[in-house]
Amino acid sequence: MDIFNRTRRLVGTDAMRRLSESRVIVFGVGGVGSWTAESLVRSGIGHLTIVDADCVATSNINRQQPATVSTIGKPKVDVMREHLLDINPELDITAIQDMYTASTADNYNLSDYDYVVDAIDSLSDKALLILRATSARTRLFSSMGAALKMDPTRISVAEFWKVKGCPLAAALRQRFKRSGQMPRRKFRCVYSDELLPNLGEEDDTSGAMSFGKVRINGAMCHITAMFGFTLAGLVVQDILKR
Repeated sequence: MDIFNRTRRLVGTDAMRRLSESRVIVFGVGGVGSWTAESLVRSGIGHLTIVDADCVATSNINRQQPATVSTIGKPKVDVMREHLLDINPELDITAIQDMYTASTADNYNLSDYDYVVDAIDSLSDKALLILRATSARTRLFSSMGAALKMDPTRISVAEFWKVKGCPLAAALRQRFKRSGQMPRRKFRCVYSDELLPNLGEEDDTSGAMSFGKVRINGAMCHITAMFGFTLAGLVVQDILKR
């Protein structure tokens, strides 16, 4: 069963070997990271680690790959692992139900991976991962904020310090400048300069969100998925050009 026949026709046998040998870790398999993981596996990545502490919630169903009515309450990484192995049974996959924080960061040797994909929501945890990844022997690609967007044509890719119009990127830059700790290397980000207001329901204050605020922001599947697919595309392109 040659599940990568169409990919091989496009990139060639040697590239397929490099894809299959590459090691990628994705932090966060929610609205962005779940689609990144899906695309990486369908593209032929052979070694994948996914990290996320959350379980599927009803509110995830509108935009996250592992979220269906039947998976509510299940760990996202477990649902994703089963799904990804159904795509490629030979996939070497590690699913870790954990949150990347200051207390857990030392559990991850980022230099063990060829690529780190940052799809973390928390500002402090995201900043820490960026600092650690840019100091390690790995390549980093990062998602900026994908909520409060509707226009797919405004999704772009830029080096972190050149990202414009994204509140999450601005908050990260301010945090780095205040702390005096800067990323050691340049890295590329997926972002959009669009910013729409929340409409309709009042904000849910049941959980802390990014930027230190207690806020639930609206998000759409076509945007989060395009962020995720673009991140996967950046990884694949980088492998193919090496």
